[in-house]
Amino acid sequence: MEEDEFPIGLKILVVDDDETCLFILERMLQSLKYQVTKCRGAEEALCILREDKGKFDIVISDVHMPTMEEGFKLLETVGLEMKLPVIMMSSDDNHETMKKGIIHGACDYLVKPFQRTALRLIWQHVVRNRRNMVALAAAVAEPKSCVLVEDDDDDDLVASPAKKRRRLVWTAQLHHQFVTAVNQLGHKSTYYECFTN
Repeated sequence: MEEDEFPIGLKILVVDDDETCLFILERMLQSLKYQVTKCRGAEEALCILREDKGKFDIVISDVHMPTMEEGFKLLETVGLEMKLPVIMMSSDDNHETMKKGIIHGACDYLVKPFQRTALRLIWQHVVRNRRNMVALAAAVAEPKSCVLVEDDDDDDLVASPAKKRRRLVWTAQLHHQFVTAVNQLGHKSTYYECFTN
C-alpha cells in the first residue's frame, strides 16, 4: 500500500462467530475502502495469520467466542506472535469486560452496534503500532543508558548532567521486563519515547 493512499486499503482480519455481525461489519469496513477478510473462529484466525504474518494491518475480534476463552487467548497470541494491533468488539458494554480486554492487550474496545465514525478511525491504531515497533527496534539496536542523579534538596531523582551519576545499563533481562510491561499496558507510545529520545 502506498503511503499517500493510507488508510485506503488497510487490511483487516475480522473474527466473529456471528455470521450476521460479520456481514454487517464487512460491509461497513468496505464502504470505508478497507480490505476485509473474515473468519468465524479463533483457531481459523490464527491459521490465517500464521500463513502470512505480513498480510494484515489489524485484527478486530469478538470477545465472546465459543473457543479460546472468549477471544482473550486470541488477543494475547496475536499480540505476542504477530505484533498486530487488536481491537476487541462485543455487545457487552460492561466496564469490567472492557477493562479485561485492554489489560490483555487490546488497543481499543468497540461496542456493538458499531458507530461508523469509530470504524473510520481504526487506522490510527495501525499507525501507532508501526511507530512503536520502529521505536522498539531502535531501542533494541542502540540501547541507551539512563542517567539518574540524586537531587540534594529531596529524595526524588532528577535527570541532570551534574555530579553523582548512576547509570542504568540496558540488559537482556531489563529488555524482557520492558517488553512484558509494554504488552500489558497496550503499546502506548509514551512508554517508548523515553527510550528513543
